[in-house]
Amino acid sequence: METTMPPAAPAPAKSRPLSNFLCFAVYSANLAFGRAYKPILDELGLTYTQYIALVALAEKDEQTVGELGERLFLESNTLTPILKKLESLGFVARRRDPADERVVRISLLPAGQTLLDKDPGAILFEATGMGQEIVPMQQTIAELRDNLLRHSRGKG
Repeated sequence: METTMPPAAPAPAKSRPLSNFLCFAVYSANLAFGRAYKPILDELGLTYTQYIALVALAEKDEQTVGELGERLFLESNTLTPILKKLESLGFVARRRDPADERVVRISLLPAGQTLLDKDPGAILFEATGMGQEIVPMQQTIAELRDNLLRHSRGKG
């Protein structure tokens, strides 16, 4: 009968170099993405968070602020100023839901769709140097995120 050994516990943090921390690799990759996106989005007058809000609205229009916040991992008090800015730029429209005046729905306007149709982030696909390897990597990172969120919710 074959027995499987559990994976060895990682070495104590004080004996591991920073470059061996998965959390640091993800964090620093996020910073690198931000630097890569910045000149592209600066030309459009957008921040990264504004851009991903537009992308999320292109996937599903007429989302509530709450729904959009959940998808972007943002609280409504963070998201509202972003949406107000996008509205002032003519990319989205905000309106109260007639069925419940407390709910605000967000719609992508034609100017927002036109901007996304130009696919400003496409150049970064090549910049990753990963080719099609990026697809399973993205799925793995999303699974990692979801596992960590489940863990943190279970501890609260």
